[in-house]
Amino acid sequence: MTGLLPGPHNVFDGSAFADDLRLAADVVVVGSGAGGAMAAEVLARAGLEVVMVEEGGYNRSADFTLLEADAYQELYQESASRKTADKAISVLQGRTVGGSTTVNWTTSFRTPAQTLGHWAEVWNVAGLDPGDLAPWFAAVEQRLGIEPWDFAPNTNNAVLARGAQRLGWRHGIISRNVRGCRDLGYCGLGCPVDAKQSMLLTAVPGALAAGATLLTRVRAERVLQRRGRVHGLECRALEPRGILPNGHRAIITARHVVAAGGAIGSPGLLLRSALPDPHHRLGKRTFLHLVNVSSALMPEPVRAFEGAPQSIYSDQFLWPDGADGKVGYKLEVPPMHPLLGATVFRLHGLLHAEKMARFADTQAVIALMRDGFHADEPGGTVRLRDDGSPELDYRLNGRLADGLKRAYLSMAELQFAAGAESVLPHHTEAQPYSSWTEARRAIAGLTMAPHHAGLFSAHVMGGCAMGQDPKTAVVDSSGRHHQVQGLSVIDGSLFPTSLGVNPQLTIYALASKLATELAQDLGGR
Repeated sequence: MTGLLPGPHNVFDGSAFADDLRLAADVVVVGSGAGGAMAAEVLARAGLEVVMVEEGGYNRSADFTLLEADAYQELYQESASRKTADKAISVLQGRTVGGSTTVNWTTSFRTPAQTLGHWAEVWNVAGLDPGDLAPWFAAVEQRLGIEPWDFAPNTNNAVLARGAQRLGWRHGIISRNVRGCRDLGYCGLGCPVDAKQSMLLTAVPGALAAGATLLTRVRAERVLQRRGRVHGLECRALEPRGILPNGHRAIITARHVVAAGGAIGSPGLLLRSALPDPHHRLGKRTFLHLVNVSSALMPEPVRAFEGAPQSIYSDQFLWPDGADGKVGYKLEVPPMHPLLGATVFRLHGLLHAEKMARFADTQAVIALMRDGFHADEPGGTVRLRDDGSPELDYRLNGRLADGLKRAYLSMAELQFAAGAESVLPHHTEAQPYSSWTEARRAIAGLTMAPHHAGLFSAHVMGGCAMGQDPKTAVVDSSGRHHQVQGLSVIDGSLFPTSLGVNPQLTIYALASKLATELAQDLGGR
């Protein structure tokens, strides 16, 4: 422990390491997001010695300036510039204590019954039907204050509701994990008033209070194992920016390792560890809720950068013809902060200037593609770059392209129904359209190809899929690795498909269940 300066409750910053560090624990948990923090708290409260390893820094409410340039650099993977291998899709993921729960938009849905049924029927997932998960959902919802938003939606969300109502489309109120929310609208930059019931505010302090140790700015390099059994984790401490190693290592001896670094990070860790993968499943079937965007100029001020980012949704098109039919999508709205908006618009010159000049009058709708439910939806693959860092190779296919085009049409129709002056699908070939008739004709001719459609995602799932058959899954339905003893995966990389809804609540409930079972198996109280 030489050279370490402990923070509160046994928190150590790897950038301050003056020596290598050796620790021993019952369990080491890699990641402090929805899966990792929830698992760490459960295990620590069961009396087990737990070490949490987090690559990002320990930022608290006083550190959240609500300035985009600060937040993206400090709180997001690759300074919010992470992209798929072909650079066609932006991927927003948290990289800080609390993970993506620190910077998400608080939207919370239970796993759809259609998704759970598909997992059981097609991917041999056991013990996760709606009845099995119901008590875990209920407990998490109570713990984190998850309930339908009880205030009037901001104008950005109200436009979605108005358009859906006029068209007769299903829509509803989103549940959010907040208490005492002041409706600031900057959830994606970190909550400065501790209203968001993220892992930063709840499970991480809970784990620390139960005796867990937290290492920050420490990157998990590989799981240590011999003869098919895990015995610890090798890590590298990082310099203050959290990018490059500072020359010091942390070796943590443990009976059990929990990989919870997210659906790019967890497969990356297991790939670097060269663990047995006889059926070549690791990193495969990694899914996104692929997102496209349509923006509209409204006759009234929208100010989409103010108020709860997401409070209204429509699932009119989520299950158009069953789980394995056409790619479905869910309609939501994003917050529109200037830097984020200027990037998402993908415009140039005068058109970009004109768009930004009326930024306060701009409303936006996003569509989240439901991927992975059909045999022709293989998802992407997590691979390692030459430096060992993970990268997602995720390509458009014909089914996704069809879903994207239908979503552009749905979003434009909704925005015109809500009273839009003009609508701009975010696509390199698109222009602002002044009527639904004009937009419909133009969208029909758009090229659905990489770098044409403006695409992003904040939801990465799969890559360490669960299931009872080792030939099709990396881990079993309890998250235990099929080939190596003493290793679990407890995060969104467990999912055999995408969810069709925002994933945080599913990860919370699943992590609570799996960690409770693990604690019992490890002799916890």
